[in-house]
Amino acid sequence: AFLPSGVALRLIGDANDYVGKGLSGGEITVRPHPAAGHPAAGNVIAGNVIGYGATAGALWIAGVVGERFLVRGSGVTAVVEGTGDHALEYFTGGFALILGRTGRNIGAGMSGGEAVLLDLDPARVNAAELASGALLLEPFGPGTDPGLRAKVQALLKRHLEQTGSAAAEELLLRIAEDPERTWARFTRLIPRDYARVLEIREQATHEGHDPDGDRAWEQILEATNG
Repeated sequence: AFLPSGVALRLIGDANDYVGKGLSGGEITVRPHPAAGHPAAGNVIAGNVIGYGATAGALWIAGVVGERFLVRGSGVTAVVEGTGDHALEYFTGGFALILGRTGRNIGAGMSGGEAVLLDLDPARVNAAELASGALLLEPFGPGTDPGLRAKVQALLKRHLEQTGSAAAEELLLRIAEDPERTWARFTRLIPRDYARVLEIREQATHEGHDPDGDRAWEQILEATNG
């Protein structure tokens, strides 16, 4: 918990609740023992409330975690191979890549950050957030931002390096062999207002303005109702 920048922890084996609570810049890897006798994908390796309140750093988890994954996360990058219920609850910032089955009620109260999920069942996303338009589901079709695809591919490679993940290895192989069919399995989950903030910042940069300057912030405040 509270691991600062510059420190990396690598656990071979399984873990209980609260791995990476308050993670603030460090890097945590959790992977099964090579002699565990079962594949990582589809098997639980860590408990509930993983990455609670994490503000920065990275989590690489080869296996499934329990409920409330990344609750109140505000800046962490995390890759996991499945979650229980209530993942990304009150998520405000960061990036999550989920490579397996999720529980129900994804993204309840999610106001920032973004996630990319493999084979997402939309019925598992918080229904109220979807109905109101507060959360957007964006399939990885042919028009997907190439930069986003490149980011996911880089995370898959890093996850494989850190954990030896068979799931990441297979996806990278499938992307190379049949890219469009494989990318179509991914969906981006992002809050509507946060997506607009990213667009404003990108446009400001494109026009040669400071994305953190007064002009951009005026547009952001207007787009998000202050």
